[in-house]
Amino acid sequence: MNIEPGCRLFDVLEAFPELEPQIMSISPVFKNLKNPVLRKTVGKLATLERVAQVAGMDPSRLVNTLRRAVGQDELVVGIVSPTATDIPYSAEDPEWIDGEPQFIVDGTALLRRGEVPLAQVDERIDDLEPGRYILLITDFEPVPLIDAMRKRKRRVFHKHDPTVQGRHFTFIG
Repeated sequence: MNIEPGCRLFDVLEAFPELEPQIMSISPVFKNLKNPVLRKTVGKLATLERVAQVAGMDPSRLVNTLRRAVGQDELVVGIVSPTATDIPYSAEDPEWIDGEPQFIVDGTALLRRGEVPLAQVDERIDDLEPGRYILLITDFEPVPLIDAMRKRKRRVFHKHDPTVQGRHFTFIG
């Protein structure tokens, strides 16, 4: 399991029980995770991003702290490694989005920092290998970016993530 901002706390603790003391030391609030009922209810609902917000810390700092503790490479803020996200595919998806994305851009994190996802997409679009694509992850449908890519004659496909409410995937090829 790769530790990501969208991972559920419960799943992280199940995969890496050695992280429990570290997570509990982040904030007194998390000492309540010792309670098995709270751990199962809150832990299954709360993502690491939400955990960081409750603790008053930057989500990327929390994620990278936990990743280092288990020997995973740090994530570059706003850019996620190509194996970092499980993308739920369906039969209705276009064939060109089969396989792994070459780049995954976390548009939600970029916007929180006041950056524009289009700039990150533009930086990578000309480096795409044949048959690969950029995956932009946002918490809304990025219509202006989709329109900009279509005007540039790029292939674009957008869909909602059926596994995480409010998460959107935009594929750009």
